[in-house]
Amino acid sequence: MKGVGPTTPAASQPPLLEKEGRSSRGAVRAEVLLWLAQRASAAVLGIAVLIHLATMSYAVRGGISAAEILARTRGSLGWLLFYGVFVLAVAVHVPIGLRTIAQEWAGWRGAGLDVIVVAIAFALLALGWRAVWAVCA
Repeated sequence: MKGVGPTTPAASQPPLLEKEGRSSRGAVRAEVLLWLAQRASAAVLGIAVLIHLATMSYAVRGGISAAEILARTRGSLGWLLFYGVFVLAVAVHVPIGLRTIAQEWAGWRGAGLDVIVVAIAFALLALGWRAVWAVCA
């Protein structure tokens, strides 16, 4: 192929980060941190969903009613912490995923997108923790 190789202008240009400076490094660092947060929250969610499903399956098969489940969870610090962490993982995982979808499918980028996903994260936190408090406190 003509013009492809180490002597072409594109191949001899410095990498993107070196060419664009510190702001690009900050953006790349932010993307890496978001990627890590997405994967870490997925790991927490995987475990939490399994525990939740196993607990609910056990309760339903045992014939326990919703009122009896609520009676058992009220005042339980363990369930409060478990579901609090569950909600936190959801509030981290979902907005990052929605941000990625908006970028890849709609080409939406920039501060407007970031504001929307942060608002979604806070809404998920508020609604989720309200539900946890109602069930466990």
